Amino acid sequence: MSKQLRPLFILIAAMLVIAAVLFYLDKEVHWGGFISMMVFYGFIFYLGIYAANLRKSDNVTEVMLAGRSLPLFVAVFTMSATWVGGGYINGTAEFTVSAGLAWVQAPWGYALSLIVGGLFFARKMRRYQFKTMLDPLEQRFGKRMTALLFLPALTGEIFWSAAILTALGTTFGTVLGLDFNTSIVLSAVIAIAYTALGGLWAVALTDIVQLILLFVGLILVIPFALQHVGGWENAWQMYVDKKGILAHPFPPIDGWRHPEWGNYYWNWLDYAMLLIFGGVAWQVYFQRVLSAKTENIAMWLSIIAGFVCMVAAIPAVMIGVIADVVDWSSVGIAAPENASLTLPYVARYLTNPWVATVALGAIAAAVMSSVDSSILSASSMASWNVYRPLVQPDISPEKLAIVLKRCIWIIGIAATLLALQVKSVYALWFLCSDFVYCILFPQLVMALFDKKANYYGSLVGFIVSFVLRFGGGEATLGIPQLLPYPMVENGVVLFPFRTLAMFSGLMAIFVVSRLTQKQCPAKELVIGER
Repeated sequence: MSKQLRPLFILIAAMLVIAAVLFYLDKEVHWGGFISMMVFYGFIFYLGIYAANLRKSDNVTEVMLAGRSLPLFVAVFTMSATWVGGGYINGTAEFTVSAGLAWVQAPWGYALSLIVGGLFFARKMRRYQFKTMLDPLEQRFGKRMTALLFLPALTGEIFWSAAILTALGTTFGTVLGLDFNTSIVLSAVIAIAYTALGGLWAVALTDIVQLILLFVGLILVIPFALQHVGGWENAWQMYVDKKGILAHPFPPIDGWRHPEWGNYYWNWLDYAMLLIFGGVAWQVYFQRVLSAKTENIAMWLSIIAGFVCMVAAIPAVMIGVIADVVDWSSVGIAAPENASLTLPYVARYLTNPWVATVALGAIAAAVMSSVDSSILSASSMASWNVYRPLVQPDISPEKLAIVLKRCIWIIGIAATLLALQVKSVYALWFLCSDFVYCILFPQLVMALFDKKANYYGSLVGFIVSFVLRFGGGEATLGIPQLLPYPMVENGVVLFPFRTLAMFSGLMAIFVVSRLTQKQCPAKELVIGER
């Protein structure tokens, strides 16, 4: 048996064992869909194995950044597929139903973050030939401060992956009848395995297939679903009548004066800023920027991917509108008990079985295209910015690549375990950007653009951002409100304390760095190794 194909045969054997167990336990599984998913996963895994052979060597630059050789076409696909994941698609449909289109902020927020990143960050990061997002922080603030800043970066990536895997679990359970835990574990293991085998080339090549399948699958669902609501114009009118002012994508300029908004207007602005700027300081973003062939490709892949992300959200919004106004009793079932089930319910009950299977493949594709990217990004930072400088500074590039692959398995398993415990897709999806926006974004901005930023400023800025952010509490993690912020309604702090935490942290770095220049002179950024 070929050494390259051995992992594929192991995967097929594992899938057959799972199928046999499900059959023995007499589980109500849609076997046609299950077989289709086996074929899809097998193909994606084989593509990942093929990508491993594209690497010119096994050093860390090849694994992490594909040798800095991604062309624009491939780079745009992998950037777009990374953002348009299971959380993106399922979460958009979920909030279209549960909160109204006005609160579906993530699609345009993340799209704008890609454009902002391309215009202001991508060229400079690529010019300095950094290997990770944390490299400029390490050069400005030192190794120990970078290790501290790695924690919110790692938390964000793990939460992101867990949210995406949760979306997949709900979809598999609804459409195939496969239980939640099995579907999450199966998909996670496949994504982790081909990422460890092929590195960024595996992620990039599989992203092309996955993004195409995503668009095809979601578009196929819409005409079948529209037949149950009398066409799009009728569905949209019913949705506007039901949601009122919340059916519009943006609140009025004077939203705080409207009773439907009130203080929630400031909460909406806080989240808008969080998504636009909190979507920049991600290793999963900069991994693609730093793998581009040139500075111009780094900039344009970000801008083009931003527009692709906005377009990709349209089918999910339409599916959410349909789900909110359809008479579910007409198809013989009750409405989804949880809004997070919106997309899988529409795919299963408002289409035919074959379209539902294709839609499931689309969601599985979206999940894997984001999970593999996120796991690789977190592992890159763990190996390059933590293990290398603090544990083994003289490690060779080849041995560091081995450490990177081990980190991929460790972090991937951690994200999978978290996914098995969470309930809400959208809550985790927001939370991961929350940490990045409040704590990491001001650090990255000052490291890149303030020549006087130093270690003391970074440390004080971290503490200020941390205290102000978590002083507002966090229901998802069970943290109560600790600081007396105003605008508290129903136990929720509507005051924009996240933006306050971000801006205060940024100003703390600026001021303290200037006050401590004699004790801790600022360090210059230097161009890294290619």
